[in-house]
Amino acid sequence: MTLRMKATAGISLAVLLETLLICFKPCVSLPPNFSFMGESLGCDEILGSNKVNDRCGVCGGDNTTCKVISGLFKQTIMSVGYHKILEIPEGATQINVTEMTKSRNYLALRSHFGQPIINGNWAIDRPGTYEAAGTLFKYKRPNEISTTAGESFIADGPTSDILNVYVIYQQANPKVHFEYVLPTDNVVSSHSLSLTTGRHLEEALNGQLAYGVDGDVYVLRERDVGNFVSGVHANQLQSREYQKNPEESGNSWGEGSRKKRDFNWKQVGSTECTVTCGKGSRVLIFKCVNRNTHEEVSENLCEITMRPTPEEEACNTQPCPAYWDLGEWSECSKTCGPGIQHRQVLCRQVYTNRTTSVQPERCRHLERPETTTTCQLKICSEWHIRTEWSECSVPCGVGQRLRDVKCIDNLGDIVDDEECNMQLKPADTENCDRGPCAKSWFHTDWSPRCSAECGNGIQTRSVVCLMNHISSLPLEGCGNEKPVDVQTCNIGPCNENFSWFTGPWSQCSADCSNGTQLRSVVCLEKTDETVKVAEDTQCSHLVRPASEQTCHLRKCDVKWYTTEWSACSKSCESGYRVREVRCLADDMTQSDNCDSFLMPDDKEICNTHTCIPEIDENCRDMYFNCNVVVQARLCVYTYYKTACCASCAKARRRAAQLRRR
Repeated sequence: MTLRMKATAGISLAVLLETLLICFKPCVSLPPNFSFMGESLGCDEILGSNKVNDRCGVCGGDNTTCKVISGLFKQTIMSVGYHKILEIPEGATQINVTEMTKSRNYLALRSHFGQPIINGNWAIDRPGTYEAAGTLFKYKRPNEISTTAGESFIADGPTSDILNVYVIYQQANPKVHFEYVLPTDNVVSSHSLSLTTGRHLEEALNGQLAYGVDGDVYVLRERDVGNFVSGVHANQLQSREYQKNPEESGNSWGEGSRKKRDFNWKQVGSTECTVTCGKGSRVLIFKCVNRNTHEEVSENLCEITMRPTPEEEACNTQPCPAYWDLGEWSECSKTCGPGIQHRQVLCRQVYTNRTTSVQPERCRHLERPETTTTCQLKICSEWHIRTEWSECSVPCGVGQRLRDVKCIDNLGDIVDDEECNMQLKPADTENCDRGPCAKSWFHTDWSPRCSAECGNGIQTRSVVCLMNHISSLPLEGCGNEKPVDVQTCNIGPCNENFSWFTGPWSQCSADCSNGTQLRSVVCLEKTDETVKVAEDTQCSHLVRPASEQTCHLRKCDVKWYTTEWSACSKSCESGYRVREVRCLADDMTQSDNCDSFLMPDDKEICNTHTCIPEIDENCRDMYFNCNVVVQARLCVYTYYKTACCASCAKARRRAAQLRRR
């Protein structure tokens, strides 16, 4: 920054300068490169003094009031864990502890009393700024893949207490460089080292270190006390004194007139803040201007190397007003008809480019939006009964009857049943009872042979109870007057004295296919008047008849049985009628052996002739434009079905004819 002033009549240049420093300096911070009439402002705030701070921070100093302690820790570590490598004394400034190369090791910092500050208790902290011993330590850990730089601790100081630096060892030590500055009253000077005996210095350093002197540079060597000591590490510290030749300080007052510049860089403003609230940032804008007129000129007229680096500064740091954050509406709770939708409503606030949820009270200045609302995707479809009940499926007993129930949408079209509420669907089938069926006794013919070849015998036949409507057989209920199934028979008298008498064969054990028959065989003594049983030996001269034989009445067979057709469900325009069809074996039991291809139909179309429309005097159109009602498919509603009865009835008949085609 450069100021140009002229002395006016009666006012000396010294007075002007004194007035400038008194009035101008408290208002703004003077930049480091402040100059007046070509003279720079020194660190003592005196124009033309050319004084600067030395390494020890002393204005115009010669680097003799402090010592720079630096070294390289390269000791081999064998065990994984925390290892102390350095003790930073109280009053240290310009502290820098840096790994030479990137490694899997970590630097750690603790207080003199062992309290963790950075990377303590086996927890690795994020890079950032940490307060310790009255100063701020900047912890850096480069994470770029391409970089080879290691971790570092950097602090300006001075420290108000002793700090210990550790290495969390995990791999071979890549060497750690350390450096800090101490006032000369805090270190053992090179002179005192040369005059101090080894025993006294050992006592001064708690008996942990020996020493040696080499001119103005001293080297501390480790004694046999392990790798780490409570001071600096033994053979890895050296102290060097930074001195600066006063003659190297350029820009003295008497150096001569400087080259005057007509143009310089000037801050003319800043970019717009990135946000209107919630802490944003903006960048300072510098332009090249004429130092006399302050007019903007081409940047080529200013020295590019002297252009200030644009810096970001915070802006609009006030928190943004809280607002209601609205979530998406949920799906409607009903697929048709009135339903409900929900959404989430949260009070949120933005600060430092982060949006967080806050208490709803912060949004009390705003009306809270609704969290629920009604919805209706479409009008629900309805069930319609399109026909009356059909005739019962059986002429007697319990059967079923049917009716046509369809799902109709709001346009009057037939849609899938799923479009309607299945729980509300009217029944389209129900049982019907036509009363008890008639029952009768059925019997076969008498067996063709008498059971005895002479004298008295018996004949048999089968008797069963059946009804005219085929069902599970046999059934009871035909009454107590069951026809006889056994009768006597006599072929003629017997004349021989001794003969085998055979009883009647029993019924075949199987009504069809192969079975077995049994009979009694006895030896009888016959006279003209009596017949009595004799010993079997009396008939031994005769061939004894068989008492058991196989029988085969007929081949087992199955047939399809049907009932009579039921009444037609409609008197015209294609109704239907039904009957029951069953497969029965010869013994009248249910069977699954019938040929399915020969199964008679159990349902057929009937009364296919066209119905003759009946003119209903009570079914008339009440309006002249009922054709519009039919076109709009409004006949499904009771009101229009009544108001336009004739037109709606005609439309229904026409639709029925089209479906049959």
